[in-house]
Amino acid sequence: MQSLSDKICVITGAARGIGHAIATRFHAEGARVIMTDNDVDAGEAAAAALGCRFLPLDVAEESAWDAFAREVPAADVVVNNAGITGLGDHGHLHDPENTPLDEWRRVHRINLDGTFLGCRYAIRAMKAKGAGSILNMSSRSGLVGIPGAAAYASSKAAIRNHTKTVALYCAGQGWAIRCNSIHPAAILTPIWEAMLSDAPDRAAAMAALVADTPLKRFGTVEEVAALALLLAGDEATYITGSEFDIDGGLLAGSSASPK
Repeated sequence: MQSLSDKICVITGAARGIGHAIATRFHAEGARVIMTDNDVDAGEAAAAALGCRFLPLDVAEESAWDAFAREVPAADVVVNNAGITGLGDHGHLHDPENTPLDEWRRVHRINLDGTFLGCRYAIRAMKAKGAGSILNMSSRSGLVGIPGAAAYASSKAAIRNHTKTVALYCAGQGWAIRCNSIHPAAILTPIWEAMLSDAPDRAAAMAALVADTPLKRFGTVEEVAALALLLAGDEATYITGSEFDIDGGLLAGSSASPK
């Protein structure tokens, strides 16, 4: 039996990467998937290939969410996946000393404001039924400091905390609306592919990037989608306000033998 049969599932940033993988898996499990993205051409093409509905959505715009809510007034699952690192836009890192304020604000506006608005939409779209699942895509970077990605790390840390706030708020209202965060580390997505595209030895470059990961490899978008499926479904109805690392053991500590 398909685990998401006839559930209305909204996924932001679904044109590519993790969002696309989640849409693919949810669709295979019988969900009525609504894919959103601000890249309309890529989003429409991805949705057409899967046989899903596509609606354009700039997650940072409140008016865009209001318009989306009129089109999709009810939902069973909302995956707030859309986000940016901001690092590739201007060719420099975002360290705490030199990050321009407008770049800091842009990353937070898309990542954090977008998640806040997505959670607000989800609550309003689920409360009539009194049940649902909200999944917020945070990051390994939301759990540790990242000196060269200060804006991204800050935004993802705030998503982690807001997830818990939403979970407690919904439980306090007596709703079975759950909210959890997913924290991927090195997952092979277009963002990482861009870093590997110019490498003379791709295998060596990949190995170097995951050298500190105990499992010594990149994760796959399908592995993240499998976790999202578990949290979205009815077998996880006692899980809320929790965070789930998917990082090949990176945050567990060191795999080195003691000397």
